[in-house]
Amino acid sequence: MKKTLLPSDLVRDLTSVSDLQIFDLPTEIQRFSRDFFDYSPILKKKLEGCCADLVVRPSSVEAVISVAGICKRYGTPLTLRGSGTGNYGQCVPLFSGIVMLMGALRQIRSLNAFTGAVTVESGCLLGDLDKYLVSNSRQLRLLPSTWRSASVGGFVAGGSGGIGSVRWGFLRDPGHLLGLEVVTLEDNPQKLQLEASDAEALNHAYGTNGIITALTLATAPAVAWQEVAIDCADWLGAVNLLHRCARAAVDLHLCSLLEQKIVEHIPNWSGAFMGKHRLLILVAPDGVSTLERLATAAGASFNLLGPENTRSGSGLRELTWNHTTLHMRSIDPDWTYLQMLLPRPEFEAIDFLNNRWGNDLLWHLEAVCQQGVQRLAALPIVRWRGLDHLEKLMGDCREIGAVMFNPHVITVEDGGLGVVDVDQVEAKRRFDPDGILNPGKLRGWM
Repeated sequence: MKKTLLPSDLVRDLTSVSDLQIFDLPTEIQRFSRDFFDYSPILKKKLEGCCADLVVRPSSVEAVISVAGICKRYGTPLTLRGSGTGNYGQCVPLFSGIVMLMGALRQIRSLNAFTGAVTVESGCLLGDLDKYLVSNSRQLRLLPSTWRSASVGGFVAGGSGGIGSVRWGFLRDPGHLLGLEVVTLEDNPQKLQLEASDAEALNHAYGTNGIITALTLATAPAVAWQEVAIDCADWLGAVNLLHRCARAAVDLHLCSLLEQKIVEHIPNWSGAFMGKHRLLILVAPDGVSTLERLATAAGASFNLLGPENTRSGSGLRELTWNHTTLHMRSIDPDWTYLQMLLPRPEFEAIDFLNNRWGNDLLWHLEAVCQQGVQRLAALPIVRWRGLDHLEKLMGDCREIGAVMFNPHVITVEDGGLGVVDVDQVEAKRRFDPDGILNPGKLRGWM
């Protein structure tokens, strides 16, 4: 990681661009050069000193094109930033240069009344977009737990799934991303419209292979989700009940399970701590009675919390996915986490890891749909005891057959399935031939 020195001519050229705000105060530059990478002690050590030379915020696509052209002309690294809610250093500039804030591009351009497809600029907040969609009887299919403050473009470029994955799978599954508007990093930057097949190469690519300025996403009919909490005294019974709920013929938006040691420390928005493991579920109104019946049959305590109130900021969404990690780290910053898809049968894998790691591993499970099949993803809370300790734990997870999505690495590939995506690399060759966009994050390019 090296520090660059911006040419004075480059700065002069940027100041002449219309619809472009420039941030040059050290405190502003440092603030906009970070995300929540400190969830990982490993990334914190690697990325703590990384900082842009300059930060810019365009308020029009034309300004984005101008910035792209200037960075290309001077060979200056350009890193894109949405709201900075990511956890993996996606928007951290490894080689200084310019960070471009996309948050002023937030217009909702169109909503297809027949198909429900929405076209929106990349800086629009997911919370604002979902509010707009609900007013039109639609809703987003997938959301991160940071949905109130995360941007649409940031979620697609840096995220993978979350709330809604129990029904809709993951962002890279065909059918979610229907098209993109992108700006290239060529001598004469172009604004291109990509259809779904070409757009997939920019999905979850950390902004390394094209500047996303607008997206077309599929949506779903709006549902008045009901919040349900189910307490189970027995861990095996809780895992089995999680499976039964996820596979029931009911419409779910969220289906999570937290070990009782986690429930004890998170906010009490899902009810008082009862010393038990807890399922947190968002279900359609007509599915409430079915979940109650399943809970009763399992000897669990069923609690209907009522209709979801997305305006409150204290709902079940904010207790799950990476918000679970957030709450635990607010209690003790020595907690970190892992992400994996568990092998089946899951309980055998969980039992093996429990016997090896004891209280250094607290379980947080999320029911997901993976290639059309119901599976359990795990985001366990892990006690940080050094790099060797964490690598041994990840080795044990791989030994039992878990698919790891390592949140302690920098590159797109190593945080995903570990293989190079040829389409992502080819898109970078096509749209960013000099490798200026977010350099150091796409291993296949390097």
